[in-house]
Amino acid sequence: MSKPHGFPVIPIQPLPADPAAGDGMQFVSMYQKQPDIYPRAVKGWFAGWRWTFVWLTQMLFYGLPWLQWSGRQAVLFDLEAQRFYILGLVLYPQDLIFLAALLVLSALALFFFTAVAGRLWCGYTCPQTVYTEIFMWVERRIEGDRVARMRLDQAPWSANKLARKGAKQMAWLAISLFTGFSFVGYFTPIRELTSAVAAFAVSPWSTFWILFYGLATYGNAGYLREQMCKYMCPYARFQSALIDKDSLVITYDAARGEPRGSRSRKTTAAAQGLGDCVACTLCVQVCPTGIDIRDGLQNECIGCAACIDVCNGVMDKMGYARGLIRYATENGVAGGWSRLQMLKRAVRPRVLIYGAVLTAASVAFATSVALRSPFQFDVIKDRGTLARIVDDGAVENVYRIQIMNRTEVSQSYRVAASGLAGLTVSAPEVTIAPAGIQSIVARLRLPQPAAQGLLGRSVPVVFEVTRHHDADRVAVAQREKSTFFVPR
Repeated sequence: MSKPHGFPVIPIQPLPADPAAGDGMQFVSMYQKQPDIYPRAVKGWFAGWRWTFVWLTQMLFYGLPWLQWSGRQAVLFDLEAQRFYILGLVLYPQDLIFLAALLVLSALALFFFTAVAGRLWCGYTCPQTVYTEIFMWVERRIEGDRVARMRLDQAPWSANKLARKGAKQMAWLAISLFTGFSFVGYFTPIRELTSAVAAFAVSPWSTFWILFYGLATYGNAGYLREQMCKYMCPYARFQSALIDKDSLVITYDAARGEPRGSRSRKTTAAAQGLGDCVACTLCVQVCPTGIDIRDGLQNECIGCAACIDVCNGVMDKMGYARGLIRYATENGVAGGWSRLQMLKRAVRPRVLIYGAVLTAASVAFATSVALRSPFQFDVIKDRGTLARIVDDGAVENVYRIQIMNRTEVSQSYRVAASGLAGLTVSAPEVTIAPAGIQSIVARLRLPQPAAQGLLGRSVPVVFEVTRHHDADRVAVAQREKSTFFVPR
Protein backbone atom coordinates (compact mmCIF):
# COMPACT_ATOMS: atom_id res chain seq x y z
CA MET A 1 0.00 0.00 0.00
CA SER A 2 1.41 3.41 -0.94
CA LYS A 3 1.96 6.07 1.70
CA PRO A 4 -0.42 9.07 1.68
CA HIS A 5 1.35 11.99 0.12
CA GLY A 6 2.58 14.64 2.57
CA PHE A 7 1.84 12.71 5.82
CA PRO A 8 4.77 11.25 7.80
CA VAL A 9 4.48 7.69 9.03
CA ILE A 10 5.37 7.06 12.68
CA PRO A 11 6.25 3.42 13.23
CA ILE A 12 4.76 1.74 16.30
CA GLN A 13 6.92 -1.03 17.69
CA PRO A 14 6.05 -3.22 20.70
CA LEU A 15 8.33 -3.05 23.72
CA PRO A 16 9.72 -6.28 25.10
CA ALA A 17 7.88 -7.54 28.16
CA ASP A 18 9.58 -7.12 31.51
CA PRO A 19 9.79 -10.52 33.21
CA ALA A 20 9.88 -8.84 36.62
CA ALA A 21 6.49 -7.27 35.96
CA GLY A 22 4.72 -10.59 35.47
CA ASP A 23 2.18 -10.31 32.67
CA GLY A 24 2.86 -6.57 32.30
CA MET A 25 -0.54 -5.49 33.72
CA GLN A 26 -0.65 -3.07 36.64
CA PHE A 27 -3.58 -1.78 38.70
CA VAL A 28 -3.65 1.99 39.10
CA SER A 29 -6.31 3.42 41.40
CA MET A 30 -8.11 6.45 40.01
CA TYR A 31 -9.21 7.41 43.53
CA GLN A 32 -6.98 8.90 46.17
CA LYS A 33 -7.88 9.30 49.81
CA GLN A 34 -8.07 12.93 50.70
CA PRO A 35 -5.80 13.95 53.56
CA ASP A 36 -7.56 14.87 56.79
CA ILE A 37 -7.90 18.58 57.44
CA TYR A 38 -7.37 19.88 60.96
CA PRO A 39 -8.46 23.54 60.95
CA ARG A 40 -6.77 25.63 63.56
CA ALA A 41 -8.80 27.89 65.87
CA VAL A 42 -8.72 31.55 64.96
CA LYS A 43 -9.84 34.77 66.58
CA GLY A 44 -10.49 38.10 64.96
CA TRP A 45 -13.02 40.47 63.44
CA PHE A 46 -14.45 38.06 60.88
CA ALA A 47 -14.42 35.12 63.30
CA GLY A 48 -16.57 37.24 65.61
CA TRP A 49 -19.02 37.96 62.81
CA ARG A 50 -19.12 34.29 61.87
CA TRP A 51 -20.06 33.32 65.42
CA THR A 52 -22.63 36.11 65.53
CA PHE A 53 -24.38 34.53 62.57
CA VAL A 54 -24.06 31.09 64.13
CA TRP A 55 -25.94 32.35 67.17
CA LEU A 56 -28.54 34.25 65.16
CA THR A 57 -29.33 31.40 62.78
CA GLN A 58 -29.51 28.76 65.50
CA MET A 59 -31.61 30.89 67.84
CA LEU A 60 -33.99 31.35 64.93
CA PHE A 61 -34.00 27.69 63.90
CA TYR A 62 -34.30 26.19 67.38
CA GLY A 63 -36.52 28.90 68.86
CA LEU A 64 -39.04 29.57 66.07
CA PRO A 65 -41.05 26.35 66.57
CA TRP A 66 -41.67 27.32 70.20
CA LEU A 67 -43.03 30.78 69.33
CA GLN A 68 -46.79 31.07 69.76
CA TRP A 69 -49.13 33.17 67.62
CA SER A 70 -52.85 33.59 68.38
CA GLY A 71 -52.90 30.41 70.43
CA ARG A 72 -51.08 28.17 67.95
CA GLN A 73 -47.53 27.57 66.75
CA ALA A 74 -46.27 30.62 64.87
CA VAL A 75 -44.55 28.64 62.10
CA LEU A 76 -46.07 25.25 61.33
CA PHE A 77 -46.27 23.31 58.08
CA ASP A 78 -49.13 20.94 58.90
CA LEU A 79 -48.95 18.48 56.01
CA GLU A 80 -51.73 16.26 57.37
CA ALA A 81 -54.24 19.12 57.57
CA GLN A 82 -52.75 20.81 54.48
CA ARG A 83 -52.32 24.09 56.33
CA PHE A 84 -49.13 26.15 56.41
CA TYR A 85 -48.97 28.76 59.17
CA ILE A 86 -46.36 31.51 58.96
CA LEU A 87 -47.00 34.04 61.72
CA GLY A 88 -50.34 35.64 60.77
CA LEU A 89 -50.43 34.07 57.30
CA VAL A 90 -52.35 30.88 56.54
CA LEU A 91 -51.40 29.13 53.30
CA TYR A 92 -52.86 26.15 51.49
CA PRO A 93 -51.42 23.83 48.83
CA GLN A 94 -53.00 26.14 46.25
CA ASP A 95 -50.71 28.89 47.53
CA LEU A 96 -47.47 27.09 46.62
CA ILE A 97 -46.93 29.85 44.06
CA PHE A 98 -45.73 31.92 47.01
CA LEU A 99 -43.14 29.27 47.84
CA ALA A 100 -41.97 29.25 44.23
CA ALA A 101 -41.72 33.05 44.30
CA LEU A 102 -39.75 32.89 47.54
CA LEU A 103 -37.27 30.45 45.98
CA VAL A 104 -36.86 32.78 42.99
CA LEU A 105 -36.20 35.69 45.37
CA SER A 106 -33.61 33.63 47.22
CA ALA A 107 -31.83 32.80 43.97
CA LEU A 108 -31.83 36.45 42.88
CA ALA A 109 -30.48 37.52 46.27
CA LEU A 110 -27.74 34.90 45.97
CA PHE A 111 -26.82 36.21 42.50
CA PHE A 112 -26.79 39.80 43.74
CA PHE A 113 -24.63 39.26 46.82
CA THR A 114 -22.27 36.94 44.96
CA ALA A 115 -21.70 39.57 42.28
CA VAL A 116 -20.98 42.16 44.97
CA ALA A 117 -18.92 40.20 47.50
CA GLY A 118 -18.47 36.56 46.49
CA ARG A 119 -19.53 33.68 48.73
CA LEU A 120 -20.83 35.57 51.75
CA TRP A 121 -23.65 33.06 52.12
CA CYS A 122 -21.23 30.14 52.28
CA GLY A 123 -18.88 31.78 54.73
CA TYR A 124 -21.38 32.98 57.31
CA THR A 125 -24.94 31.61 57.05
CA CYS A 126 -24.90 28.37 55.06
CA PRO A 127 -26.16 25.51 57.31
CA GLN A 128 -23.16 23.41 56.31
CA THR A 129 -20.78 26.15 57.49
CA VAL A 130 -22.78 26.89 60.64
CA TYR A 131 -23.02 23.28 61.85
CA THR A 132 -19.42 22.54 60.88
CA GLU A 133 -18.38 25.51 63.02
CA ILE A 134 -20.43 24.18 65.94
CA PHE A 135 -19.05 20.65 65.59
CA MET A 136 -15.46 21.89 65.32
CA TRP A 137 -15.96 23.99 68.46
CA VAL A 138 -17.07 20.85 70.31
CA GLU A 139 -14.12 18.95 68.87
CA ARG A 140 -11.63 21.57 70.06
CA ARG A 141 -13.16 21.67 73.54
CA ILE A 142 -12.82 17.90 73.96
CA GLU A 143 -9.76 16.95 71.90
CA GLY A 144 -7.83 20.23 71.79
CA ASP A 145 -6.68 22.47 68.96
CA ARG A 146 -5.03 21.44 65.71
CA VAL A 147 -1.76 19.94 66.94
CA ALA A 148 -3.42 18.15 69.87
CA ARG A 149 -6.01 16.58 67.56
CA MET A 150 -3.34 15.44 65.12
CA ARG A 151 -1.35 13.83 67.92
CA LEU A 152 -4.46 12.19 69.34
CA ASP A 153 -5.41 10.67 65.97
CA GLN A 154 -1.88 9.34 65.44
CA ALA A 155 -1.58 7.92 68.96
CA PRO A 156 -2.46 4.29 69.68
CA TRP A 157 -5.80 3.57 71.29
CA SER A 158 -5.83 4.11 75.04
CA ALA A 159 -8.36 4.89 77.76
CA ASN A 160 -7.74 8.62 77.32
CA LYS A 161 -8.20 8.47 73.54
CA LEU A 162 -11.31 6.33 73.85
CA ALA A 163 -12.82 8.70 76.44
CA ARG A 164 -12.15 11.79 74.33
CA LYS A 165 -13.38 10.25 71.10
CA GLY A 166 -16.45 8.83 72.83
CA ALA A 167 -17.30 12.15 74.50
CA LYS A 168 -17.01 13.95 71.17
CA GLN A 169 -19.26 11.46 69.41
CA MET A 170 -21.87 11.66 72.16
CA ALA A 171 -21.88 15.46 72.00
CA TRP A 172 -22.17 15.39 68.19
CA LEU A 173 -25.04 12.91 68.35
CA ALA A 174 -26.87 14.99 70.98
CA ILE A 175 -26.63 18.13 68.84
CA SER A 176 -27.66 16.20 65.72
CA LEU A 177 -30.71 14.57 67.33
CA PHE A 178 -31.85 17.85 68.83
CA THR A 179 -31.48 19.42 65.38
CA GLY A 180 -33.58 16.62 63.86
CA PHE A 181 -36.16 17.03 66.62
CA SER A 182 -36.38 20.79 65.97
CA PHE A 183 -36.70 20.20 62.23
CA VAL A 184 -39.65 17.83 62.70
CA GLY A 185 -41.13 20.43 65.06
CA TYR A 186 -41.84 22.61 62.03
CA PHE A 187 -44.17 19.90 60.62
CA THR A 188 -45.64 18.45 63.82
CA PRO A 189 -46.65 20.80 66.67
CA ILE A 190 -43.48 20.80 68.73
CA ARG A 191 -45.24 20.78 72.10
CA GLU A 192 -47.13 17.63 71.11
CA LEU A 193 -43.90 16.18 69.73
CA THR A 194 -42.12 16.88 73.02
CA SER A 195 -44.82 15.08 74.98
CA ALA A 196 -44.66 12.14 72.55
CA VAL A 197 -40.87 11.92 72.88
CA ALA A 198 -41.09 12.03 76.68
CA ALA A 199 -43.68 9.22 76.60
CA PHE A 200 -41.76 7.21 73.97
CA ALA A 201 -44.84 7.42 71.74
CA VAL A 202 -43.44 9.17 68.65
CA SER A 203 -45.08 8.17 65.38
CA PRO A 204 -43.01 6.12 62.91
CA TRP A 205 -42.77 8.96 60.39
CA SER A 206 -41.68 11.51 63.00
CA THR A 207 -39.11 9.02 64.29
CA PHE A 208 -37.80 8.45 60.78
CA TRP A 209 -37.38 12.15 60.01
CA ILE A 210 -35.80 12.95 63.38
CA LEU A 211 -33.22 10.23 62.79
CA PHE A 212 -32.77 11.05 59.10
CA TYR A 213 -32.22 14.78 59.58
CA GLY A 214 -30.14 14.18 62.71
CA LEU A 215 -27.86 11.65 61.00
CA ALA A 216 -27.56 13.94 57.96
CA THR A 217 -26.39 16.74 60.26
CA TYR A 218 -24.03 14.35 62.04
CA GLY A 219 -22.46 13.07 58.82
CA ASN A 220 -22.26 16.40 56.99
CA ALA A 221 -20.90 18.52 59.84
CA GLY A 222 -18.89 15.83 61.59
CA TYR A 223 -17.25 13.97 58.72
CA LEU A 224 -17.98 15.29 55.23
CA ARG A 225 -17.34 18.92 56.14
CA GLU A 226 -15.21 20.44 53.37
CA GLN A 227 -16.12 17.58 51.00
CA MET A 228 -19.66 18.95 50.85
CA CYS A 229 -18.35 22.38 49.83
CA LYS A 230 -15.70 21.12 47.42
CA TYR A 231 -17.48 18.32 45.61
CA MET A 232 -21.20 18.17 46.39
CA CYS A 233 -22.38 21.78 46.52
CA PRO A 234 -23.10 23.12 43.00
CA TYR A 235 -22.66 26.73 44.09
CA ALA A 236 -18.87 26.48 43.92
CA ARG A 237 -19.15 25.46 40.28
CA PHE A 238 -21.27 28.32 38.98
CA GLN A 239 -19.95 31.11 41.19
CA SER A 240 -17.35 31.89 38.51
CA ALA A 241 -20.22 32.91 36.23
CA LEU A 242 -21.51 35.36 38.84
CA ILE A 243 -18.33 37.14 39.90
CA ASP A 244 -15.94 39.24 37.86
CA LYS A 245 -12.76 41.20 38.46
CA ASP A 246 -14.69 43.87 40.39
CA SER A 247 -16.31 41.49 42.89
CA LEU A 248 -15.10 41.73 46.47
CA VAL A 249 -13.43 38.41 47.26
CA ILE A 250 -10.68 37.22 49.59
CA THR A 251 -7.37 37.99 47.90
CA TYR A 252 -3.68 37.70 48.64
CA ASP A 253 -1.59 40.72 47.68
CA ALA A 254 1.24 38.95 45.87
CA ALA A 255 2.98 42.20 44.93
CA ARG A 256 3.35 43.03 48.60
CA GLY A 257 3.88 39.52 49.98
CA GLU A 258 6.36 38.01 47.50
CA PRO A 259 8.98 36.75 47.71
CA ARG A 260 7.81 35.03 50.87
CA GLY A 261 10.09 33.54 53.50
CA SER A 262 10.99 33.47 57.16
CA ARG A 263 13.04 36.35 58.46
CA SER A 264 14.54 38.02 61.47
CA ARG A 265 12.60 40.78 63.19
CA LYS A 266 15.79 42.75 63.72
CA THR A 267 15.94 43.92 60.12
CA THR A 268 13.29 45.04 57.66
CA ALA A 269 11.84 42.68 55.10
CA ALA A 270 13.16 44.85 52.26
CA ALA A 271 16.68 44.61 53.63
CA GLN A 272 16.42 40.83 53.53
CA GLY A 273 15.03 40.89 49.99
CA LEU A 274 11.66 39.50 51.11
CA GLY A 275 8.04 40.51 50.93
CA ASP A 276 5.70 40.78 53.89
CA CYS A 277 4.63 37.10 53.80
CA VAL A 278 6.61 35.25 56.46
CA ALA A 279 5.67 31.79 55.07
CA CYS A 280 4.14 30.75 58.39
CA THR A 281 1.39 28.77 56.56
CA LEU A 282 -1.13 29.76 59.24
CA CYS A 283 -3.52 30.87 56.48
CA VAL A 284 -3.53 27.26 55.27
CA GLN A 285 -3.82 25.80 58.77
CA VAL A 286 -6.98 27.76 59.61
CA CYS A 287 -8.70 27.15 56.26
CA PRO A 288 -11.66 24.76 56.71
CA THR A 289 -11.27 23.51 53.12
CA GLY A 290 -7.47 23.21 53.28
CA ILE A 291 -6.57 25.53 50.39
CA ASP A 292 -3.71 28.00 50.13
CA ILE A 293 -5.21 31.41 49.38
CA ARG A 294 -1.76 32.57 48.22
CA ASP A 295 -2.35 30.50 45.09
CA GLY A 296 -5.24 32.78 44.14
CA LEU A 297 -9.03 32.53 44.38
CA GLN A 298 -10.22 28.92 44.10
CA ASN A 299 -13.59 27.20 43.84
CA GLU A 300 -12.99 25.61 47.24
CA CYS A 301 -12.77 28.98 49.02
CA ILE A 302 -16.02 29.51 50.97
CA GLY A 303 -15.23 33.11 51.93
CA CYS A 304 -15.09 32.53 55.69
CA ALA A 305 -12.18 35.01 56.04
CA ALA A 306 -10.38 32.89 58.65
CA CYS A 307 -7.16 33.44 56.69
CA ILE A 308 -7.64 37.21 56.92
CA ASP A 309 -7.96 37.11 60.71
CA VAL A 310 -4.90 34.92 61.27
CA CYS A 311 -2.77 36.84 58.76
CA ASN A 312 -3.68 40.16 60.36
CA GLY A 313 -2.54 38.73 63.69
CA VAL A 314 0.82 37.76 62.18
CA MET A 315 1.20 41.19 60.61
CA ASP A 316 0.53 42.81 63.99
CA LYS A 317 3.24 40.71 65.62
CA MET A 318 5.73 41.53 62.88
CA GLY A 319 4.90 45.23 62.95
CA TYR A 320 3.64 45.22 59.35
CA ALA A 321 0.50 46.81 57.99
CA ARG A 322 -2.61 44.65 57.97
CA GLY A 323 -4.29 43.54 54.77
CA LEU A 324 -1.77 41.21 53.14
CA ILE A 325 -4.81 38.94 52.82
CA ARG A 326 -7.99 40.95 52.63
CA TYR A 327 -11.36 41.47 51.00
CA ALA A 328 -10.56 43.21 47.74
CA THR A 329 -11.22 43.01 44.01
CA GLU A 330 -8.91 41.54 41.44
CA ASN A 331 -8.74 44.87 39.62
CA GLY A 332 -8.24 46.70 42.91
CA VAL A 333 -5.24 44.57 43.92
CA ALA A 334 -3.69 44.82 40.45
CA GLY A 335 -4.18 48.59 40.27
CA GLY A 336 -3.40 49.40 43.90
CA TRP A 337 -6.82 50.96 44.40
CA SER A 338 -8.10 52.27 47.71
CA ARG A 339 -11.09 50.66 49.41
CA LEU A 340 -13.31 53.58 48.31
CA GLN A 341 -12.30 53.09 44.68
CA MET A 342 -13.15 49.40 44.86
CA LEU A 343 -16.51 50.08 46.50
CA LYS A 344 -17.37 52.55 43.75
CA ARG A 345 -16.71 49.87 41.16
CA ALA A 346 -19.18 47.63 42.99
CA VAL A 347 -21.93 49.72 41.40
CA ARG A 348 -21.60 48.34 37.88
CA PRO A 349 -24.08 47.10 35.24
CA ARG A 350 -24.16 43.49 36.44
CA VAL A 351 -24.88 44.49 40.03
CA LEU A 352 -27.43 47.12 38.97
CA ILE A 353 -29.31 44.58 36.87
CA TYR A 354 -29.35 41.99 39.65
CA GLY A 355 -30.38 44.65 42.17
CA ALA A 356 -33.16 46.04 39.99
CA VAL A 357 -34.61 42.59 39.27
CA LEU A 358 -34.36 41.61 42.95
CA THR A 359 -36.07 44.83 44.06
CA ALA A 360 -38.87 44.51 41.50
CA ALA A 361 -39.46 40.86 42.39
CA SER A 362 -39.46 41.66 46.13
CA VAL A 363 -41.98 44.47 45.70
CA ALA A 364 -44.21 42.26 43.55
CA PHE A 365 -44.02 39.44 46.09
CA ALA A 366 -44.79 41.71 49.05
CA THR A 367 -47.67 43.34 47.16
CA SER A 368 -49.21 40.00 46.19
CA VAL A 369 -49.04 38.77 49.79
CA ALA A 370 -50.50 42.03 51.14
CA LEU A 371 -53.36 42.03 48.61
CA ARG A 372 -54.11 38.34 49.02
CA SER A 373 -57.83 37.80 49.46
CA PRO A 374 -59.04 36.61 52.89
CA PHE A 375 -60.95 33.77 51.22
CA GLN A 376 -61.09 31.74 48.04
CA PHE A 377 -63.79 29.68 46.38
CA ASP A 378 -64.11 27.21 43.53
CA VAL A 379 -67.19 26.35 41.49
CA ILE A 380 -67.68 22.71 40.50
CA LYS A 381 -70.63 21.91 38.25
CA ASP A 382 -72.66 18.80 38.97
CA ARG A 383 -71.40 16.28 36.40
CA GLY A 384 -74.20 13.79 37.04
CA THR A 385 -76.98 16.04 35.72
CA LEU A 386 -76.07 18.97 33.50
CA ALA A 387 -79.55 20.46 33.73
CA ARG A 388 -83.06 19.50 34.69
CA ILE A 389 -86.58 20.80 34.19
CA VAL A 390 -88.39 21.46 37.46
CA ASP A 391 -92.13 21.43 38.10
CA ASP A 392 -92.92 24.93 36.84
CA GLY A 393 -90.98 24.40 33.61
CA ALA A 394 -87.95 26.36 34.80
CA VAL A 395 -84.42 25.09 34.04
CA GLU A 396 -82.21 24.32 37.02
CA ASN A 397 -78.45 23.70 37.19
CA VAL A 398 -76.76 22.43 40.35
CA TYR A 399 -73.27 23.45 41.47
CA ARG A 400 -70.97 22.67 44.38
CA ILE A 401 -69.16 25.71 45.76
CA GLN A 402 -66.11 25.09 47.93
CA ILE A 403 -65.19 28.09 50.09
CA MET A 404 -61.81 28.34 51.81
CA ASN A 405 -61.43 30.68 54.79
CA ARG A 406 -57.85 32.00 54.67
CA THR A 407 -58.07 33.82 58.00
CA GLU A 408 -57.88 32.66 61.60
CA VAL A 409 -61.32 34.00 62.58
CA SER A 410 -64.76 32.69 61.67
CA GLN A 411 -66.20 34.22 58.52
CA SER A 412 -69.73 34.27 57.05
CA TYR A 413 -70.40 34.21 53.32
CA ARG A 414 -73.32 34.55 50.93
CA VAL A 415 -73.56 33.49 47.29
CA ALA A 416 -75.01 35.37 44.31
CA ALA A 417 -74.93 34.86 40.53
CA SER A 418 -75.45 36.98 37.42
CA GLY A 419 -75.23 36.75 33.65
CA LEU A 420 -78.83 35.88 32.64
CA ALA A 421 -81.99 37.90 32.97
CA GLY A 422 -84.34 36.34 35.50
CA LEU A 423 -81.71 34.03 36.99
CA THR A 424 -82.29 33.17 40.66
CA VAL A 425 -79.93 31.62 43.18
CA SER A 426 -80.73 29.16 45.94
CA ALA A 427 -77.74 28.75 48.25
CA PRO A 428 -77.47 28.88 52.05
CA GLU A 429 -75.41 31.46 53.86
CA VAL A 430 -72.50 29.72 55.53
CA THR A 431 -70.16 30.42 58.44
CA ILE A 432 -66.75 28.78 58.16
CA ALA A 433 -64.39 28.16 61.06
CA PRO A 434 -60.90 29.70 61.15
CA ALA A 435 -58.69 28.30 58.35
CA GLY A 436 -61.55 26.00 57.42
CA ILE A 437 -62.93 24.69 54.14
CA GLN A 438 -66.60 23.98 53.50
CA SER A 439 -68.70 23.03 50.48
CA ILE A 440 -72.27 24.16 49.84
CA VAL A 441 -74.79 23.33 47.11
CA ALA A 442 -75.98 26.20 44.94
CA ARG A 443 -78.94 25.93 42.53
CA LEU A 444 -79.40 28.34 39.66
CA ARG A 445 -82.90 28.49 38.19
CA LEU A 446 -83.96 30.17 34.95
CA PRO A 447 -87.70 30.71 34.29
CA GLN A 448 -89.24 28.96 31.27
CA PRO A 449 -89.87 32.13 29.21
CA ALA A 450 -86.21 33.22 29.58
CA ALA A 451 -84.97 29.73 28.72
CA GLN A 452 -86.95 29.35 25.47
CA GLY A 453 -84.46 31.30 23.37
CA LEU A 454 -81.45 29.41 24.80
CA LEU A 455 -82.41 25.78 24.12
CA GLY A 456 -79.37 23.50 23.68
CA ARG A 457 -76.90 26.19 24.65
CA SER A 458 -74.34 26.70 27.43
CA VAL A 459 -74.47 30.29 28.61
CA PRO A 460 -71.72 31.93 30.70
CA VAL A 461 -72.67 32.98 34.23
CA VAL A 462 -70.69 34.57 37.06
CA PHE A 463 -70.81 33.47 40.70
CA GLU A 464 -70.08 36.04 43.39
CA VAL A 465 -69.25 35.11 46.97
CA THR A 466 -69.25 37.96 49.48
CA ARG A 467 -67.89 37.99 52.99
CA HIS A 468 -70.35 39.63 55.37
CA HIS A 469 -69.66 43.17 56.42
CA ASP A 470 -69.43 43.84 60.14
CA ALA A 471 -67.86 46.36 62.47
CA ASP A 472 -64.43 44.78 62.31
CA ARG A 473 -64.22 43.63 58.68
CA VAL A 474 -65.20 45.28 55.43
CA ALA A 475 -67.18 43.35 52.85
CA VAL A 476 -64.99 41.48 50.38
CA ALA A 477 -66.32 39.88 47.19
CA GLN A 478 -64.81 37.46 44.71
CA ARG A 479 -66.10 36.28 41.35
CA GLU A 480 -65.69 33.05 39.40
CA LYS A 481 -66.98 32.19 35.93
CA SER A 482 -69.03 29.12 35.11
CA THR A 483 -71.67 28.01 32.59
CA PHE A 484 -75.43 27.45 32.67
CA PHE A 485 -76.78 24.71 30.37
CA VAL A 486 -80.29 24.85 28.89
CA PRO A 487 -81.44 21.48 27.50
CA ARG A 488 -83.47 21.15 24.29
